[in-house]
Amino acid sequence: MAAPASQPPIPRENEVLLITGGDLRLSANQVCWPAQRDMEAKLAAAFAQKGLQLVRAHSFDEKLGHGFISSQRQGMDVFMKIHPRARLVFATAAWQYSHHVLAGLRSHQGPILTVANWSGQWPGLVGLLNLNGSLVKAGKPFSSIWSAGFTDAFFRNALEEWLRSGSITHDISHVHPLDKSRLPAPSARLGAELAAGLKHRKAIMGVFDEGCMGMYNAIIDDELLNPAGIFKERLSQSALVARMRTVTDAEAQAVYRWLVSKGVKFAFGSDAAAELTLPQVLDQCRMYVAAVRIAHEFGCDAIGIQYQQGLKDMVPASDLAEGLLNNSDRPPVFAEGTNAELYPGIPLPHFNEVDECAGVDALVTNLCWKALGLDPSTTLHDVRWGEHYKGPSAKIPNSPANRAGAPGFALETGESTSAGPAPEHIDAFVWVFQISGAAPANHFVGGYAGAVSERQPPMYFPLGGGTLKGIGKPGHIVWSRVFVEGGALHADLGRATVVSLPAEETERRWRETTIPWPIVHVILHGVSRDQMMARHRANHVNVAYAPSAQAADSALAAKAAMLAELGLQVHLCGVTQ
Repeated sequence: MAAPASQPPIPRENEVLLITGGDLRLSANQVCWPAQRDMEAKLAAAFAQKGLQLVRAHSFDEKLGHGFISSQRQGMDVFMKIHPRARLVFATAAWQYSHHVLAGLRSHQGPILTVANWSGQWPGLVGLLNLNGSLVKAGKPFSSIWSAGFTDAFFRNALEEWLRSGSITHDISHVHPLDKSRLPAPSARLGAELAAGLKHRKAIMGVFDEGCMGMYNAIIDDELLNPAGIFKERLSQSALVARMRTVTDAEAQAVYRWLVSKGVKFAFGSDAAAELTLPQVLDQCRMYVAAVRIAHEFGCDAIGIQYQQGLKDMVPASDLAEGLLNNSDRPPVFAEGTNAELYPGIPLPHFNEVDECAGVDALVTNLCWKALGLDPSTTLHDVRWGEHYKGPSAKIPNSPANRAGAPGFALETGESTSAGPAPEHIDAFVWVFQISGAAPANHFVGGYAGAVSERQPPMYFPLGGGTLKGIGKPGHIVWSRVFVEGGALHADLGRATVVSLPAEETERRWRETTIPWPIVHVILHGVSRDQMMARHRANHVNVAYAPSAQAADSALAAKAAMLAELGLQVHLCGVTQ
């Protein structure tokens, strides 16, 4: 082995180094590069106003057409040329694979600042939250900030604090540790019973290849997972492809016809390279049948398909199948060669992108919601973007304006809880939660009849395949995130309202994000935009509906109790006891 190279020179006093990581897929890096370039120019101008030069630690690659770090090895090589105590900024305007830079960041000794542009069109916020969650899991100190133009007072003040002290202090006063003694007695009993049952019976998460897209934060070590009664069945995506080949044309056609009979619309075209085609959808139907059969054979209680490198080059997107798996009402699947229906009448929870933290959450949600007689259809979403909205809204029964908390379990939202009609106007920050078509139809306005399947973007999905796209129905949800911090499992839980925005505003938000994907308009209770960004430990958030505010409060309390009994450290966000 070669002798270690001499230590890189420390940057000049007025220099701050910049790195950025990107996708593994060349097409995505090339498409996103102009946004990254523009963001870096704005960021450099903000540093220049402080008398500092933002210096790239790695160059633009003329041959590849982008300047992202696009592999783990490249990231390691870049960090070999960075002084370990240099002030370092990681800036992203795109989705990025955190493991491309994680090795270097873990050993870096100087102050680290992660930055993203506040944009829906370019998923820098999603990439930022994933890297932040990965750094939290790794126990690596860092600071983080986000901005649309990098000229607002919030950003300027935060940057000044980081340059002065090497850290940024954000307001996370909305986070409260769960006090189990103050839970409603029925919720505490139910949570304890369900946790005991899970530990006794145990559950299996089927993992179709671990570690999707470098999401280090989405992997739970067995030593943390097993004490909660949950174990992994490590499966291969090659086995999924092989099993798809055993699904007959008639079986695939039966799933497709079932969807058509339910009212799902398919946006078919003739150019398979850019449009959705029937053969793509039938392959997705084969994947759905194959996944259910494999899950049954291994006794899985939930499964996660990675669908990225490798699988994307073999078959169309998994998202249509995933949305079906997560729904209570879904096409029947029978054991091969029999009339025995598998998992009849219930979801087979699917954790998108093999996010094992979301898988634990989905398992617990499934058990709690079924015990309470609620629809257990659940999914994860990206915390994609959001803006303040002031304008008309459809009337929503049992809206935040007239809800009441469950006995002994109140919500802190800053809103009136007096009885009265739902407001006709919204004046609040409304998040866009969005995932790549894996949401269940029960979450949509109109259910399956309100859903359309559109082709996935070619830059991410070369073989196409359709989404399950719809608009989140207005109502009450519990949101949550399981994560790893300090060598232990944690969970954040909160309440939110899904609101109905005018069609033109929904379309505008779709154009600002990803048009083929389902969209949910969310107002978080008691959690501001910047509090959510500062605290959230992942790019993903789990959601599940309840028919009323009181039912949602009771479900949240039971879920919190169950998670705590399983050994997780539970935090209530925007919720007080």
